[in-house]
Amino acid sequence: MLKGKCAIVTGASRGIGKAIALKLASLGANIVLNYRSNEKEALEVENEIKGMGVETLCVKGDISKSEEVDNLINSAKEKFGTIDIMVNNAGITKDALIIRMKEEDFDNVIDVNLKGVFNCLKAITPIMMKQKHGKIINLSSVVGITGNAGQVNYSASKAGVIGMTKSLAREVGSRGITVNAVAPGYIETDMTEALADKYKEEMKKTIPLKRLGKASDVANVVAFLASESADYVTGQVIQVDGGMLM
Repeated sequence: MLKGKCAIVTGASRGIGKAIALKLASLGANIVLNYRSNEKEALEVENEIKGMGVETLCVKGDISKSEEVDNLINSAKEKFGTIDIMVNNAGITKDALIIRMKEEDFDNVIDVNLKGVFNCLKAITPIMMKQKHGKIINLSSVVGITGNAGQVNYSASKAGVIGMTKSLAREVGSRGITVNAVAPGYIETDMTEALADKYKEEMKKTIPLKRLGKASDVANVVAFLASESADYVTGQVIQVDGGMLM
């Protein structure tokens, strides 16, 4: 399905990013894994992908810094010659009610979640425009659509990702490039693992499918958007939330 394609996945050492990298690799794509600090976990993912019979490259880099993003993109281009799929997944949270939120915590979340995606888009777009093909998938969140108490910074960053997705889709569509966003709901990750069981049960009551999502649920949608089956899909925000926002 994706045999011979090159895919970059940012924030790929764990959680949703890891699931996406493994899914794309299982479909035959060569994978460039980006991570910021979890080298041990990133190398474990790299070894797992190698076992699937595809090529992989592990690149450390903070996407909030444009020079480190340039190194990521250049390293991928040098090894694989082409970059067909770009998945902007890396993100952080620093939650607090606005009256307690530090300016530093607001800035850090915006720098990684919003400016970081901008850096990646700016670096990858010229390559894909020259190729006249490419798939860009940005990870947003349902809170970028609805907002959420205690997440002014995170919600703002994820809403911004949706705006960038739609704008870039208009800019590059004529060059054979699709740009879409995926907005996960409550997904079982390290972040949600820390939540109290009582809170998780309350969350499930708001979800028509009556369960939290799995990272693989998100990865499956990303894989669709990265495939030829989604060649006529661009500028869209696909919610993977079990019907929560329906």
